[in-house]
Amino acid sequence: MSESQNIEYKESWHDEYLKWICGFANAQGGCIYIGINDKQQVIGLPDSKRLLEDIPNKIVNYLGIVADVNLLQSKEGKEYIEIVVEPSNMPIAYHGAYHYRSGSTKQELKGVALQQFILKKMGRSWDELLEDRATLNDIDRKAIDYFLRKAIEAHRINPELKDEDTRTVLENLKLIDNNGVLTNAAILLFGKDPLRFFPGVEFRIGRFGIDESDLIFQDVVNGNIIQMADKVVTLLRSKYLISPIHYEGMQRLEPLEIPEDALREMLYNSIVHKRYAGVHIQMWIFNDHIELWNEGKLPDELTIDALKGKHSSHPRNILLASVFYKAGFIETWGRGISKICNAFKAIGIEEPVFKQSEGGMLITFKRNYPTMTNEKSHSRANDPINDPINDPINDPIKLSSVDINVLHILSTNTKLTYNTLAEALSSSSATAKRSLQNLKAYGYITRQGSNKAGYWQLTEKGKIFIIKEQRL
Repeated sequence: MSESQNIEYKESWHDEYLKWICGFANAQGGCIYIGINDKQQVIGLPDSKRLLEDIPNKIVNYLGIVADVNLLQSKEGKEYIEIVVEPSNMPIAYHGAYHYRSGSTKQELKGVALQQFILKKMGRSWDELLEDRATLNDIDRKAIDYFLRKAIEAHRINPELKDEDTRTVLENLKLIDNNGVLTNAAILLFGKDPLRFFPGVEFRIGRFGIDESDLIFQDVVNGNIIQMADKVVTLLRSKYLISPIHYEGMQRLEPLEIPEDALREMLYNSIVHKRYAGVHIQMWIFNDHIELWNEGKLPDELTIDALKGKHSSHPRNILLASVFYKAGFIETWGRGISKICNAFKAIGIEEPVFKQSEGGMLITFKRNYPTMTNEKSHSRANDPINDPINDPINDPIKLSSVDINVLHILSTNTKLTYNTLAEALSSSSATAKRSLQNLKAYGYITRQGSNKAGYWQLTEKGKIFIIKEQRL
């Protein structure tokens, strides 16, 4: 047989081959044959009897494991040695270094890869590790209350726990040890500022035109991860995605252009299964499709094809998955991918494409809103940027020069009063107020918060107007 993840051929013995034995023990096990060349030809060993004694002793002394070492003979009478290595359930080191057999190569594990390997061998996950720098003062009680409310609504915890103190809740969720030290999971789930401890706790969204070089605008969502999906969906609904209006009887409905349940499932998966020692989650929103990526490869036990069928759940972060399950956000039966695909099929959209990319999971899925036709748009014909109603040249709503100036001013400073805006325009407060009312009525701006403490915000239509004017 040719060399593979389980077979290695060596013409003669050298002690450095203990690294290969170490790699097999740390991986799936395997066999090393001494006295056979790369062409799988037996060339024999002149010192086979001595090696039959030396090799087992060196394996025990240097690696602390026992391997079967067998003396075999070819049809031509040439002797060779077979070393059978069983996979170890404990990490094995050779001279302080950890080696791993991957494919037909041996790798020395270092850094994050070594940490993940040791945790897996010990039956632990990264989110279970303790963070000595954090205290209960770093936990946001509002996030705890949010979780309790969701978990009670999902009937997955006792309603009597609603008024428990923060430490008791964390103890019940196994997020704090007996000495009051918080786990990584506690900080991620309920921390006031998880980014202070882990730089990868962000969700970045970008709106692009034709390709990745055509960035139109972007946002970053951070904070605790138990509420992150809600924040992302709210932002997508208000700024990035279309919600076509229709009526069922007298009821006005505004569902997202893509199935919201499927969107949330994808978001929960990206949040729960992310490798938080890595980089932030990223979402690219293009004219006709969306891409969602989170760092973290699939477990060795799973493939992309297996994800779509019936499979067991293999959470990367055990505590995070447990809390998200109790909150009613995810299941524990590995049905998430099939639920996503079925939701897309139900509204006539192609099911998402899942693939491993750049050390993580990439999901690509189509957008679903009516195709625009605009001769000037060409490749951008499916994007609201090309909708004639948003075109500063063809817009049937002719904005005055004052309105356009106000829109430009608000694009750089949204916290303006009528008086300060009037000063910027060199006009009266009445003129400024009338212009703001016009822009709001036309759908270019919206008011966020109260009249006294709030601010003006450009809608997507307003931002597109500014972008198009700049391009003219």
